[in-house]
Amino acid sequence: MENLRGSAACHRKPRVVLENDPPMPCANRSLPLCSALVCIGLIVLALSRAPAAEPRVQLTSLPDRVRIEVDGYLFTEYRFRDTPKPFLHPIRMADGTALTRGYPMQDTPGEERDHPHHRSLWFAHGAVNGVDFWTEGPSRGTIVHDALLEASSGAAGVLRARHRWLAPDGRELCTDETTVRVTPAAHGRLLDFDVTLQAPASHALTFGDTKEGTMALRLAGWLVMTHQVKRQTVPGVGHAVNSAGDRDTAAWGRRAAWVDYFAPRGEKTYGAAIFDHPDNPHHPTWWHVRDYGLFAANPFGQHDFESLKDRPRAGEWVVPAGSRVTFRYRFYFHEGDTTAADVPGHYRDYTRLR
Repeated sequence: MENLRGSAACHRKPRVVLENDPPMPCANRSLPLCSALVCIGLIVLALSRAPAAEPRVQLTSLPDRVRIEVDGYLFTEYRFRDTPKPFLHPIRMADGTALTRGYPMQDTPGEERDHPHHRSLWFAHGAVNGVDFWTEGPSRGTIVHDALLEASSGAAGVLRARHRWLAPDGRELCTDETTVRVTPAAHGRLLDFDVTLQAPASHALTFGDTKEGTMALRLAGWLVMTHQVKRQTVPGVGHAVNSAGDRDTAAWGRRAAWVDYFAPRGEKTYGAAIFDHPDNPHHPTWWHVRDYGLFAANPFGQHDFESLKDRPRAGEWVVPAGSRVTFRYRFYFHEGDTTAADVPGHYRDYTRLR
């Protein structure tokens, strides 16, 4: 019998496995192990074929701007070509609601057309070594884009750029390196704006005391308070509140760690807050926050804001030759009012980054 079984085994026809045949089942005693190996193999195969996850914040470099998208939707663009100063425009929430004015970059029916130098979101000052970089025109200074140093996408998007601050006669007064970091937040979006200005070896850099500055937004018309235009009253539903509890027009010229500006639109409420970092010069800063929609942190306007007529240089700041100064701000674009969006809590989170 033993020989017969051996003979039968020797003459058994081999199984021909075709390319599309299912795999042979494993022996019963090794079935669990085999199943596990098959499952692992299928998972590895699926992962290898799965597309890479898209970054939440996508930066795209174009000849005249850098486009910044969050979760596939336009948030803002850093615009730097053919402009007196670089700026970020528009500022949009996830549902497309624009928080900043379109003029002068675009013609939007019904928008007020005052102050054409209010370009959405920007950093500038009205007296740098006596030159006005805040307003625009032939006798004003210009901030020229020199190089894009970084435009990286990911869970947060990071943009770094270098600029040259030029007097009307072409003299270079200083340079800066600006970093913009965009991060999605639970109730909106965070934008960190850090700028380091470098004084040349040849001369000091003086930021003069004037209310015309400095880290600024020009809000959309629907966000603003009731105000006057050419002696006519323009109704508004917006409100401003600062960290000290001052509200609306009482927030102008006051020192505070942050200011939040918000208004209802349709069934929602939207707002924009600016945080002054504790390491900034003259912290807590003064605020140039107007009822018509200008919203700016200004660390240099002391004599204007506090009516110090006998001390016209009280708020100026001097950067020695060859030295540098850094300003850090966070913008929190949010849904809800100050309380619902927990603006104070977000400011505390920001200060923990010191």
